Amino acid sequence: MPEVTSVRMRTDTKALLDDLKLNPRETYDDVVRRLAESAYDDEPLTPEEIKAMEEGIADIKAGRVYTLDEIMKECGDDKIIKARKL
Repeated sequence: MPEVTSVRMRTDTKALLDDLKLNPRETYDDVVRRLAESAYDDEPLTPEEIKAMEEGIADIKAGRVYTLDEIMKECGDDKIIKARKL
């Protein structure tokens, strides 16, 4: 049997845990474990993704951005733009 410990918490915190139970018989250990495990990112960002995000932020700060209308016109959807403005 795994070791067990006692944890002190405020009654309002216990009430929050009660609200998070998936079913009435779920233990507080199950609730806390589920919450703790969900806090870990099982798909962290790669260095390439971080670099792409940084480049995107730099583009925004430098004003290298396009409006949706500009992109649609570039793609040949300018008829949709005119219809949207009516």
